[in-house]
Amino acid sequence: MGFSRGAQVALYASLARFQKMYAPEGLSFAAYLTFYAPCNTRYLDDEAVSNKPIRLFHGTADDYIPVAPCRVYVERLHKAGKDVLLTEYLEAHHVFDNPLLKETPVTFPTWQTTRHCTLKEESPGRIINAETKQPFTYTDPCVDYGPHIAYNRVALNAATQEVKDFLRATFSLK
Repeated sequence: MGFSRGAQVALYASLARFQKMYAPEGLSFAAYLTFYAPCNTRYLDDEAVSNKPIRLFHGTADDYIPVAPCRVYVERLHKAGKDVLLTEYLEAHHVFDNPLLKETPVTFPTWQTTRHCTLKEESPGRIINAETKQPFTYTDPCVDYGPHIAYNRVALNAATQEVKDFLRATFSLK
C-alpha cells in the first residue's frame, strides 16, 4: 500500500519486470493498493503485471496528481485481463485522507506537479517527455505549479471502509 509517490511504487511493484529484477524469488505481494498514484508514465511492458488484485483510490478533484491517466492505465489492464479496480471519490483532492488538513483546498504555489506531462519509458530506465521526445526533467514545459490539497471526510470514510472490506475478503478475515 502506498500514497502519492509511495503509491507509484506500490502500483508499479506489480510489474512482472520489476518483480523479476527486485523481488525475492518465489515471493510476491498478496495485493497492491494505491492512494492517488501517478499514472502518467507509461513503462515498458506495463501491462504485464501480477495476477494479484490491484486497487487504486483517487479523488476526482486531485489537481496535483490527476486521476485521468489512471483511468487510461486501468482500462489497458482490464483489456489485458487483470484484476484491477479504480475507485474515485467525488470532489476529493490530493491527500483527501489526511484529517490534519483543512477541508477547504489549500494552494501551494511553489510545489511542482507533472499534471500536464505524459511520460514514457523509451528504453529500460530512460524516461522521456512523450511530447518533446527528450529525457524528462522538472524543467520541462509540461511541469506546472500550484496544486491544491484538502481533507475530505466523506472520501476518507468511504476509502477506509472499502480497504477494510477488500482486506477482509482477500485474507478471508472476519
